[in-house]
Amino acid sequence: MKTFTICGSMRFEKEMQEIAYYLETQKGYTVLQCTYAAAGTEPAAEELKALELAHYRKIDISDGIYVVNIDGYIGESVRKEIAYAKMHGKEIVYHCN
Repeated sequence: MKTFTICGSMRFEKEMQEIAYYLETQKGYTVLQCTYAAAGTEPAAEELKALELAHYRKIDISDGIYVVNIDGYIGESVRKEIAYAKMHGKEIVYHCN
């Protein structure tokens, strides 16, 4: 069974949750997701840095990343995650809508 870390813009939070559900229930993958902030909250700078580091650790323990690319949008953070995954020989799968 493969393990993937979901990578995508937080503007697609709902879609990423739905995709993770599909990948686990229909494809049999183990999915590591972003940490989602409570509605209406904005993490502080130090919290954002901690979340970023945790996300890279998730990539480290995954077989690959699953990039959520909706309407052709891949932001700068996700581009960095893709580069990191490539540098570490991880599989990269794109979900395009």
